Amino acid sequence: QVQLVESGGGLVQAGGSLRLSCAASGRTFSNYAMGWFRQAPGKEREFVALIRWNSGNTYYADSVKGRFTISRDNAKNTVYLQMNSLKPEDTAVYYCVARPTIPTTVVAATPSAYDYWGQGTQVTVSS
Repeated sequence: QVQLVESGGGLVQAGGSLRLSCAASGRTFSNYAMGWFRQAPGKEREFVALIRWNSGNTYYADSVKGRFTISRDNAKNTVYLQMNSLKPEDTAVYYCVARPTIPTTVVAATPSAYDYWGQGTQVTVSS
């Protein structure tokens, strides 16, 4: 059974940085796509970033492009989300996600396309 455990959330001032981690376990993740979604209060879940486990290729939402970086450590089975230049509108619960096949860019932004979700970690950016 795949398990995803996020950590690294917290409170930060606007302009600051945080790094989220997602520890994955339960199987090998070759050919998997892993990523991050977020959900702000009263809003739908929003795609943030995706990484292809084998190739390391990445894909980002326009709202975070140039500020966030997704990466993975194969040896540790961990995915990271480095968040810089944070804005109050980045405040949300951030979820780690995984699916066993590589999605198209359209499918990548669809929450229901992912088989596995972590429990979420809160990120709060104060103005």
